[in-house]
Amino acid sequence: MTQVDGSPDKKASLWRTVKAVAWGFFGVRKNSEYQRDLAQVNPFHVILAGIIGVLLLNGLMTGVMYALVALGFVLIYKSAGVPNLAQGALVMTAGYAVWLLLSFGLPMWVAVIGAALAMFALGLVVERLLLRRMVGQPIIMIVMLTLGLDILLRGLVPGILGATPKPIDLGIGFAPVIVGDVFINRTYLIGGAIGVIMVGAALLFFRTRLGTKLRAVSDDHISSWAVGISVERAIGISWGLAGVTAVVAGTLWGSAQGVDWTLSTLLFPAVAVVILGGLDSIVGVLVGGIL
Repeated sequence: MTQVDGSPDKKASLWRTVKAVAWGFFGVRKNSEYQRDLAQVNPFHVILAGIIGVLLLNGLMTGVMYALVALGFVLIYKSAGVPNLAQGALVMTAGYAVWLLLSFGLPMWVAVIGAALAMFALGLVVERLLLRRMVGQPIIMIVMLTLGLDILLRGLVPGILGATPKPIDLGIGFAPVIVGDVFINRTYLIGGAIGVIMVGAALLFFRTRLGTKLRAVSDDHISSWAVGISVERAIGISWGLAGVTAVVAGTLWGSAQGVDWTLSTLLFPAVAVVILGGLDSIVGVLVGGIL
C-alpha cells in the first residue's frame, strides 16, 4: 500500500514495525511473517522500538518498587490520618538493619524477619515516646515531628553504622532477564512482583477486624475512643506495619543500589506516587507507581 506520491505508507510501515518488535519480544523469530515484516521495515525503527520497550518495562518495575516505599506512607495515613515524612528514613534504617544482621552471618530470611521485628518495635516506640505526646495538637505539628524524626534517623544511623554504601546480596544475580529482545533488570522484576503482592496483602489486611479498627481511628479519634478502640495502640500498629513494609523496600532497594543514607531520598518519588494515587488509596499506590 503506497501513497499517491509513491512514498511508503507511514501507517503500514509503523504497523509492520510494531509487529516485528512484538514477534521478537515473544521470541518467535522463525515465523515467516516475522521475517517478512523485519525485511520491510527500517532497522533503525526496530532498534528504537526495542530501546523504548526496555525503558518502559524497567520503568514499570522501578515504579512498582517506588510504590513499596509509598505503601508505608499510605498505611500510616489510612490508619492515623498523619502524613509521615519519615518513611524514607525508615526505609534507610530498615536497609541498615538487614545489612547488619547479614554481617553476622545470618541467612537472608532470618535477617529480613529479624529486621521486620525490629522495625515493628521501632514503630511502637515512636508512637509511645513521640506521637502520644502530640495528641490533640494541630496536624502541622505532627507533620513537623515526622520531619524531625527523618532528620534524626538520616544523621544517626549512618553516623553509627557508616555512610559508605553497603551491599545486600539477595542471591538473584545481576544477569538481566531476557524476554524476546528486551532486557529486564532482575532485581526490579522481582521487586515489582513483591510490590504487587504487598499491595494485595495490604488490601486484605484492611478487610480484617484489626484493619477496620485502624480505618475507624483515621476517620475519627474521639468516636473510636467512645466505642472502646485503643487509638494509641492502633496508631502504634500502623507505624509498626509501615516499618515492616520499609524492611521489604529497604532490602530490595539496598540490593539494587547499596545501603547508605541515599535510601532516605526515596521519600521524594514516594510522595509523588502518593499524590498521583491518593493519600489513603492502597490501589492508588500501585497505579501511581506505574504512572
